[in-house]
Amino acid sequence: MEKKRDFGAESLQKHEKWQGKIEIATRAPVDSSEALSLAYTPGVAAPCLAIQKDPALSYTLTRRHNLCLVVTDGSAVLGLGDIGPEAAMPVMEGKCALFKAFGDVDAFPLCLRTKDVDEIVNTVALLAGSFGGVNLEDISAPRCFAIEKRLKEVCDIPVFHDDQHGTAVVTLAALLNALRVTGKKLATIRIVINGAGAAAVAITKLLLSAGVNHITVCDSRGILYKGRTEGMNASKEELTGLTNQEGLQGGLAEAIKGADVFIGVSAPDCVTTQMVQTMQENAIVFACANPTPEIYPEDAKAGGALVVATGRSDFPNQINNVLAFPGIFRGAFDVRASDINDAMNIAAARAIADLIGDDALSADYIMPRAFDLRVRDAVAKAVAQAARDTGVARI
Repeated sequence: MEKKRDFGAESLQKHEKWQGKIEIATRAPVDSSEALSLAYTPGVAAPCLAIQKDPALSYTLTRRHNLCLVVTDGSAVLGLGDIGPEAAMPVMEGKCALFKAFGDVDAFPLCLRTKDVDEIVNTVALLAGSFGGVNLEDISAPRCFAIEKRLKEVCDIPVFHDDQHGTAVVTLAALLNALRVTGKKLATIRIVINGAGAAAVAITKLLLSAGVNHITVCDSRGILYKGRTEGMNASKEELTGLTNQEGLQGGLAEAIKGADVFIGVSAPDCVTTQMVQTMQENAIVFACANPTPEIYPEDAKAGGALVVATGRSDFPNQINNVLAFPGIFRGAFDVRASDINDAMNIAAARAIADLIGDDALSADYIMPRAFDLRVRDAVAKAVAQAARDTGVARI
C-alpha cells in the first residue's frame, strides 16, 4: 500500500526553506546614479507634489492601483481557530501568493495584535490611502460583520471579507450549474443552510439577492426562527427576518425534509444518508466543512442526491474561493472601483458558472478547476462591467 503523504511535515520543511512565501520586488531600476535620481531623490519630488495636488494620481504614479491589504487578527484561521496574529502569518502569506498567482494582484499581509473592533477599523482606515483595496481574512464572527460594515462606511476603497463573500460567490456559481443539471429553478427551490457564521450569513444574503425565495438556516441548536432566544446574536436575528417563511422549528433533520438543496458550512458528519433520503428527488448537497464534510459524497449519493460538492480537492465539484477573490479584485482594480457590491459578486458567480458549457456540464463537473486559466479574465471582465453598471467604477 502506498504511504500517504504527510503534507503537514512537508509543508513545515518547505516553510523553513522558503522563509516566507512573498517578497518585495522593484519595478524601477536603481543601478546607476541617474536611475537613482529618477526613482528617488531629487526626481521623486515631482510625483510627490503632483499627488499632493491631486490624491487620485496616487493610483497612476504609485503601485497603489494594484495593491491589496490582507488583514487578520488571527481569531478564525482556517480550521485552526483563534491561534493569534503571528501564527496566522503563514496563511496570510499564502493568501497573498494566491492573489498574485491567480489575479496578478499584489497583496500585503497585516496581522494585528488586537481583537478590538475600533482598533482594527481605525488601523485599516488610517492605512487605506496606501492601498487599492482591503481583503479581510480569518476574523471570527460576529465581529467580522461590524468590522466590514464600518470599514465600508469610512474607506473609499473596496472592502471584501473573503470568508463571507468569496465563499458566497463560489457557492452561488456551483448552485447555478447544479440547477442546470437537475432542471430546477432558482426562484422555486427550497434551500437549507447549516451553519450561521460569517460564510452562512453571506451565502444566505447573496442567494436571496440572486433570486432565491425559500431558505431555512440552522445552527448547532437547530432552525433559526422568529422568537427564538437560545444562542442568538444580532446576525442570527437578522436572518430570522429574511428566512424561514414557514416558521419551521426543530433541528436539521426537520429542516432538511422536502428541501431541494443542502448547503453546509458547519461541522463534520452532521448529515446522514437517511436525512438526504427525505429531501426532494434529484437533491443537491454541498457539504463544505473542511477537512471532514457534513456528509461524504458517496453517502449523499446513496441517499439519492444527484449533485454533490465539497470543499475538498480530492472529490469532484470542489467549491473553492480561489475561483472568486483574485478575479473579483482584478476586476475591481481594473476600473478603480470604490466598492465591491452584490451586483459585482453575482456577476462573478455567473461568470464562473458560464465557463462550463452544456456539452461539458455533468453531475460531477459543475465547477471549473482551480487552475482553469479562463477564470481570472472571465470573472474580472464581469465584475468590472457590473461596477460600471452600478456606478462604483471610477475609470
